[in-house]
Amino acid sequence: MTMKHISVTQTKALLEQKDVIVADIRDENSFAQGHIPGSEHLSNANIGHFMQEKEFDQPIIVVCYHGISSQGAASYLIEQGFEDVYSMDGGFTQWASQLPDCINK
Repeated sequence: MTMKHISVTQTKALLEQKDVIVADIRDENSFAQGHIPGSEHLSNANIGHFMQEKEFDQPIIVVCYHGISSQGAASYLIEQGFEDVYSMDGGFTQWASQLPDCINK
């Protein structure tokens, strides 16, 4: 299995219709300043707990700043046995520019 790419628009649509996990891997400060509604902050400190509490077949969308680091994190989750993992292209930067009204602070 390989990680899949997903656009900001597709992410928003998936969030509206499905039980999706958005895992934000940006630093804690950036996450606190603004994030996708319902997203969880994922870091090296809590990834073990995160993997224990999630179902392997539940869709997970990994978000970073620009859509680069999220690819590696998404691939790592697939290596751990998760089946439906996406990297959001453009990252939170693109989400914020396309959907400025859809940000939790």
